[in-house]
Amino acid sequence: MLRLNQIELIQFRNYLNQGFLFQERVVGICGKNGTGKTNQLDAIHYLSFAKSYFSRADQTNVHHGLQGLRLVGNYDLNGETQELIYIMRENNRKEMNLNGEPYQKFSDHLGKFPAVMIAPDDITLIGGASEERRKLIDSILSQINKPYLLSLIQYNKILQQRNSLLKLWADQGSLDETLLSILDQQLSVQGNQIYQIRQEFLAQYLPLVGEIYQKIAGQSDNIQLQYQSQLHGADILALLGSNLPKDKALQRTSAGIHRDDLVFQLQDQSFKTEASQGQRKSLLFALKLAEWQVLKKEKGFTPILLLDDVFEKLDKTRMFQLLQWVCTQSDGQVFITDTHPERLKEQMDQIQTSFQLIELNN
Repeated sequence: MLRLNQIELIQFRNYLNQGFLFQERVVGICGKNGTGKTNQLDAIHYLSFAKSYFSRADQTNVHHGLQGLRLVGNYDLNGETQELIYIMRENNRKEMNLNGEPYQKFSDHLGKFPAVMIAPDDITLIGGASEERRKLIDSILSQINKPYLLSLIQYNKILQQRNSLLKLWADQGSLDETLLSILDQQLSVQGNQIYQIRQEFLAQYLPLVGEIYQKIAGQSDNIQLQYQSQLHGADILALLGSNLPKDKALQRTSAGIHRDDLVFQLQDQSFKTEASQGQRKSLLFALKLAEWQVLKKEKGFTPILLLDDVFEKLDKTRMFQLLQWVCTQSDGQVFITDTHPERLKEQMDQIQTSFQLIELNN
């Protein structure tokens, strides 16, 4: 069992120095926009991933006009007390330690205190670029499969080197064929490993997304979810060779697992163009809650669930079905933000669960 009992935020966003005690499994955080609801959830995310959930530079998370920040989380993990400290020094150097022991690499921390966040901008998972969906897959697999994380880090390093070599060729008019061959071989080894792990994982994950979609929406809507990869039935080394003229023209690598995607369809048509707002939001929640369930199965305990402004996303029926599941049929800790405390209280009363309400003021 995983519980965050207390968090301390020092010079983090709008918090100068403030602590919060979490006394219930379900925690509602209410306040007007700008009071720090989302910031509090992001601080919890920081402690899980050593970075913000939102794609922003670390320095922008420091309280305005100051330097450095510090986050402290006191957890209970399977009956053992754990203290986690994240620090960004005045020189922007980042540190993290667990129970007084510093991490040499932040990647060693990934997956220790898993958390899943659902925020308003996540709708880009449905209609945005393929990079958003790859990030989701990579985030899940990096927390449950250490070899995958190491392969992904290596693959991205090699890909960067290959792209730099292609740019150098464009600038100088000559290409180091020997170095290119070495990079292609290395990219092939890491790429094949990543592809195999993704394929095996998505064969389990995508059907789970479909099941959860039906639970939230109340019907399947005949959605189809597929893993798209250039490596389906192809060899990455051969692809790199055949795409070299194109790569030279583009000055970047156009074939590989960094082009993978998840394809969503609704009754054999593009989900992006055909789905209603309710269907889009249901699929978004299904993707995220499938992540939540996968992590629970792999870790043996339920990850922390962070729900930011979810009441703006779903209609009352879907919202009730979602909250009943995550708050009453699960043993996981849930944090929910809302601008209206009355609305949150009403929802909690409907599903008949005890909760803690934290009201923030300017």
